[in-house]
Amino acid sequence: MLFQIKSYLKFLWKSKNEHGVHSPFVFNLLTKSFYDKKPKPEYLILQNYRKSLLENKNFIDVTDFGAGSKVFKSNKRQISKIAKTAGISPKRAELLFRVTNYFQPKNILEIGTSLGLATSALALGNPKAKIITLEGCPETGNQCQLQLQKFNFNNVDSVITEFENFLISTNLQSTDYDLIYFDGNHSKKATLAYFDLLLTTITNDSVWIFDDIHWSPEMEEAWEIIKNHSKVTVTIDTFQWGFVFFRYEQEKEHFVIRA
Repeated sequence: MLFQIKSYLKFLWKSKNEHGVHSPFVFNLLTKSFYDKKPKPEYLILQNYRKSLLENKNFIDVTDFGAGSKVFKSNKRQISKIAKTAGISPKRAELLFRVTNYFQPKNILEIGTSLGLATSALALGNPKAKIITLEGCPETGNQCQLQLQKFNFNNVDSVITEFENFLISTNLQSTDYDLIYFDGNHSKKATLAYFDLLLTTITNDSVWIFDDIHWSPEMEEAWEIIKNHSKVTVTIDTFQWGFVFFRYEQEKEHFVIRA
């Protein structure tokens, strides 16, 4: 916790808003998406999706997986408590919706479904998109599938799998993902492994979003490595999320933005 407080104070010292940005691409993203304060009808759907989970007092067996599918935690947890503590916040869900709606990605990959709070924002952002979302815990994944069906999110393919195994076994060279949301394993090793495996899927317009880039010293190290990669041209650090772009026409530039 102390590390995160120090990191946040550093972030506040370095961060800017749209008035300190001279890149037209980033300026438009901030003004038309990040800082769009207009009410959206989709926000009510996101609220109802969350409310439905918060009211669910049933228990499920939650299993987390380490490298090589090694189980390192398994316990019974109440669905309402998972939704309250493990899911994306309402504010972040709305931002994820706006970003998805702004870029209109056709193919989306989410690494780490949990109960689908972020998944619902992705699905609402572009109802025509094809979304693949990966979850390691079978019971959590099954509960999410029921929840997505309940709210008629029919553009989501929920896959229960160990993340790295899925990425290795899938023919990624023939796949283009327009948006990838990384929220599955907050370790340096896993984050960089996913990054390297998925590089074959990028296009000029790909958007990658990494969750919890300041979670720990090693996650900050992973973020620095990603920023400095030769194929990465633009990054935006919003403290909780790191946005990565691969736009060939852009000069390499890193932004620290309050969002």
